[in-house]
Amino acid sequence: MKFGIAFANTGPFADGEGAAQLARAAETAGFDSLWTVEHIVYPEGYESAYPYSPDGKMPGGGDSPIPDPLIWLAFVAAATDTLRLGTGISLLPERSPVVYAKEVATLDAMSGGRVELGVGIGWLKEEFAALGVPWERRTARTEEYVDVMRTLWSADDVSYDGEFVQFAHLSSNPKPAAGTVPIHIGGHSEGAARRAGRIGDGFYPAKGDTAALIELCRRTAEDHGRDPDAVEITAGHAGIFGEDPVAAVEEAASWGVHRLVVPSFLHWRDPETSMSAFGEAVIAPTA
Repeated sequence: MKFGIAFANTGPFADGEGAAQLARAAETAGFDSLWTVEHIVYPEGYESAYPYSPDGKMPGGGDSPIPDPLIWLAFVAAATDTLRLGTGISLLPERSPVVYAKEVATLDAMSGGRVELGVGIGWLKEEFAALGVPWERRTARTEEYVDVMRTLWSADDVSYDGEFVQFAHLSSNPKPAAGTVPIHIGGHSEGAARRAGRIGDGFYPAKGDTAALIELCRRTAEDHGRDPDAVEITAGHAGIFGEDPVAAVEEAASWGVHRLVVPSFLHWRDPETSMSAFGEAVIAPTA
């Protein structure tokens, strides 16, 4: 089992000093990755329901820093040697896929191939409006943008004629270190699970019945002629905070989880001590 830190670019880890402290402590403790969250802007007074809390509101507020994921991860890359650099999740339909393909490939090339690109369709309608991005058909837009980025990474002098993106004879360099970047589909719906099974290199279910969503992802992969074992699963498990975290790891592994993520706020107070303790109690026995 691999282990990552979710919500990595928040709280005391949002600035440079905190980011470096978190990253070095995580790498030393045996974590394999950090996973960022993203909101380009925070619409004050938003009415969209945040799907990951009972009151439908994001933690913090508009004055809580959420650094740009790729810039934050570039800083982390310079402070570490092996840590994987994950976006968990990037709001892909809010971005230009041509520009984003270049940014992601640059980070991957300069970090020695350490990027894990998690993408989702988004939930905050007011943010889409502020950015001038249509809310409707954001799922189709996301899937096409994934295809656009992979096309630009695949070769030089490529063309594309899609519903949302059209271009002819473009080259984008540098290419990712291994020729592509793993793309993890994030989300907690059955649609997200199916999308991951069809087009994802990984699946990052954020909540819900994790075992059932993973099974749906795997069935969908098989239905589309793909190897379900090749879709890497990154997920959480509430039992990791309980009296027997090793049992929780074993249960998650039985579902098909390859990487368990724990939230960064568990380590806000003293990251070196708390991560070292987690490494000894959980990571080492389940490696």
